[in-house]
Amino acid sequence: MKILVAIKQVPDTESRIKVAADGCSLDPADVKWIISPYDEYALEEAIRIKEGKGAEVVALTVGGEAARDVLKNALALGADSAVLLKGDGQGDAYAVAQMIAAYAKDKGFDLFLCGNKGLGGDNAAMGPMLAELLNVAQANVVVKLELGDGTFRAEREVEGGSEVVEGALPAVITAQKGLNEPRYASLKGIMAAKKKTIEEADAAPTTAGSCVTTLALPPERAAGRRLEGEAPAQAAALLQALKDEAKVF
Repeated sequence: MKILVAIKQVPDTESRIKVAADGCSLDPADVKWIISPYDEYALEEAIRIKEGKGAEVVALTVGGEAARDVLKNALALGADSAVLLKGDGQGDAYAVAQMIAAYAKDKGFDLFLCGNKGLGGDNAAMGPMLAELLNVAQANVVVKLELGDGTFRAEREVEGGSEVVEGALPAVITAQKGLNEPRYASLKGIMAAKKKTIEEADAAPTTAGSCVTTLALPPERAAGRRLEGEAPAQAAALLQALKDEAKVF
């Protein structure tokens, strides 16, 4: 079995985000980049399949030279090889899906795994778009995955219960929190990753479905106000403020 895991390089959630001078992108200065947390579940699932059934795991990301770091991390965790597609990995989901589909076509992948959404964009669109472009089956927001002889059985949580999706491989599966518990890279894995290869390839030309025209941080919150007096007086003052200032009544 041959598995392709698409991972996205995203800012660490603890990084202080700044808007770049162009007004439509992030300032990369002082930003720590990590694998998108939902993609970590996808990578972990691929490694577990490899350990349990035997598989070749290829990690792929779209981006520039800086994106090599997340690929090195994927190799340290257990991926067999990695691919850096030179392109805009932070751009439109449709464009990214086209890049990955163009690379993966006719390379014999049996399973495509990725997070159900990329941290930051949160559009949950790349995985389904990839499946459509490759014309293969798909199951999204998956919390349990079982593989048979050329088949898959995926379970996904829905309101009030769960839904089971069954189909034939090849297929695109997007991972949700709860699918597994991602591991940390071991010293042995980190040392082994130094001997593994990172292939570089130019991304295919794409047609973007959307573009970012303006990016801005949320406005500063107004200072809070403390209501003085006893509880009855505070309640009366709060009610008056909601009515006169907040206009909720």
